[in-house]
Formats: sequence, C-alpha cells, structure tokens
Amino acid sequence: MKILRLRPGKERSLLRRHPWIFESAIAKGGGDSGETVRVESHEGQFLAWAAYSPSSRIRARVWSFDEAQRIDAPFFIAACARSIIARARFDVQSDGVRLVHGESDGLPGLIVDRYGDTLVAQFTSAGTERWKDVIADALLRETGLTKLYERSDASVRALEGLEPATGWLRGGEPAQAGDAPPPLELSIHEHQWRLTLNIAEGHKTGFYLDQRDSRKRFADYAQRLGFKHVLNCFCYTGGFSVAALAGMRAAGAAAHGQVDGHVTSIDSSGPALERARAHLALNGFDLNRASFMDADVNASLRQFLKEGQRFDAIVLDPPKFAPTAAHADRAARAYKDINRLALQLLTPGGVLFTFSCSGGISADLFHKIVASAGADAGVDGYILERLGGAPDHPMTLEFPEGEYLKGLVVMRKG
Repeated sequence: MKILRLRPGKERSLLRRHPWIFESAIAKGGGDSGETVRVESHEGQFLAWAAYSPSSRIRARVWSFDEAQRIDAPFFIAACARSIIARARFDVQSDGVRLVHGESDGLPGLIVDRYGDTLVAQFTSAGTERWKDVIADALLRETGLTKLYERSDASVRALEGLEPATGWLRGGEPAQAGDAPPPLELSIHEHQWRLTLNIAEGHKTGFYLDQRDSRKRFADYAQRLGFKHVLNCFCYTGGFSVAALAGMRAAGAAAHGQVDGHVTSIDSSGPALERARAHLALNGFDLNRASFMDADVNASLRQFLKEGQRFDAIVLDPPKFAPTAAHADRAARAYKDINRLALQLLTPGGVLFTFSCSGGISADLFHKIVASAGADAGVDGYILERLGGAPDHPMTLEFPEGEYLKGLVVMRKG
C-alpha cells in the first residue's frame, strides 16, 4: 500500500474528518490516478484511506477514516446503499431525486440523480473513475433499476486529468431487436407539477433538482401575496415560472377561478426558453400569461429601469460566477450589480428570491453582497428567509463546502 506523508501540522483538518487533502499539505508519497493510498501524519500516525489524484490541487480525497476499513467492492456497495436508504427518510416531493451527493455521502466526486426509472451519474474524481464499474453495478442493484446514463462532462474532470465521458453505462441497448433505444427525454413530477428534461443535453445531469423546494416556496409566496407581475431571470427551463403561475392559479381559484398575472422569463438560451414555454403548456397555463426573452439579463434589467417597469417579484438564479474562492472578488461585483438592479425594479412590498450557486461565495459573503447592492440602490429590505439546496443535496457537519447553494428571500420595504 502506497503512503502519503503529510507535512507537520497538516493533519488537523483530517482529525476533524474533512475529506480533502491539498497538494501543499503533502511532504512525500503518491500513487497512480485513483489509487487508494494510506495517509499518515508527519509522525506516522494513520489518518485516512484516500483516492490519489496526481493532477488536482486536491491531491487526495478521503474514502474512510477507519484504519480497519478495506477499500474494495463491498465498501462501495455499502456506501451506495447507505446513501440511497437515507433518501427514504428525507422529505422529497418528486420522483426526481439526488441519490448520491459526493463528499456529503462519503463518495467524493460522485453525483447520482434518479429521474423516474433512469439513473444519471457524474464521475468527477480520479477515485470514482477508477471504481466506476463497481459503483454503476452497485447503484442499479440498490435501486432495482436497469438504466444508468453517464454525464461525466463537467469541467472539473479536466482538473483531475480525466477526459469527458458521456453515454449509457448500463441499459442502453434495446430490450429486443427492433426496439427503440431508451429515451433521453424524460418527465418527472415535482410537487404538483410536471417537468421534462433531456439527460444528454440538459445542464448538470439534466435538471436542477436542488431548487425543488425553493420553487415551491416561490409558489407559496405568489399565492399568499398575490403576485401580478413576476420576472424570472436566468430562467433556464422555467421551473420558477411554473411555480409563479401555480401560485397565481391557486390564488385565483380562491378568489375568482382564474390566473390573474403575468410572468416574464429571461435566458440567453433559445432551446431552454422553448422548454420553459412547453413546461407552462404541460401544466395547463395560458401562454398569454407569459412572455419569454432570449436576452442578456443584465442589459434587460437596465432596460426595464429605463422604461419604468416594476415587478411584484423577481427571481435571480444565475449560473456559477465563482467556482472557487479565487474568483470571489470578480463574482461579487457581478452578483452585486444584478441584485442592485433587481431591488430597484421591485415595487414596495415586492419580493426578491436571489441565489448564488458559487462554491467560492460563502453564505455570509452573499448576504453582504446583497446588502451592499441594497445600499447602492437606496433600497432597504426585510430578509424573510434563507434558502439552500433541497434535503437530498445535504451538507454535513464535517464538510461545510457542501453548502454551495445559498439563497435569500428579501422583501423591499415600502
């Protein structure tokens, strides 16, 4: 067994059971890509078993802190089983579920989402790549499913020295000669809505399951506060637009039986907007109550201000501006600008749902950015809620970096 020996004092994070070992912490030792290595303190004390990555700044990711643990096929079968069993105890109102969430589930670099009867997996670390076949078989065995599609095309694979890989890992062949291959277009239920995705072309594994409960909260606010004019920025395939109209419909049913409001959805992807439009129709909404803009969000917000438009509610769910802390300063300026414009566009009493999915932006920093945006806009607001990822995207006690998605619900003061 190959050994990684750490520099003096660099064992502290591992003693707190944090799963990452950075290149700068290592005094000597190494291994092949994905190989399991024994990690020891400078004094030779056992610390962990970890997967070695020769290319990444995160030079090793921990599998286990138990010296007696064997890192073998039964280890991965048991880890997958624990993760899947845990989801049965979470409150997940959908048949689209994250079954494995990387480090939070003890499987660094592995993301697995279930969409109905199909699994989609991302293998983004050298360790999970090395054990891919064992993990794929374990996932199907524990779920009882037969289809697993790989979406290992995230940019972080390059940091691990890995090439992109996509396609069917299991179950991609037609059941019988002449049958069609398994579909890449899938449909899921989320709360009371139906949504669709393409597992080969959609972002991440096909869909943003992490915003499931925030979409429901937005629908609740739309119903309770009677939103009439909603702006959904970076709308992607329109999940928050569906939620807005669902809330309006519920409010209308209580009052006079019809939707009374309008949602404007903005994104720079024409195909995403077409799917957003289809989602509204799929859920029975009048498309006259919606408009779609293939446009730059920042420029659009500035134009709305010039035109004197105002909105009862705005959603800001931008892409990742800061993948690491090194990008935080530049990202902070981008987040501040769009939040400043959004706060100016809100009516008094209006509500802003604003998010950051950047790992390099902490929850505390995000709060400060939005507060600074409010100061520049001359707008004060109440923070009604803090939002995060859905429960099947958990953060653990030992791995606070799992809290990548941060959200604030801000009501503009009158």
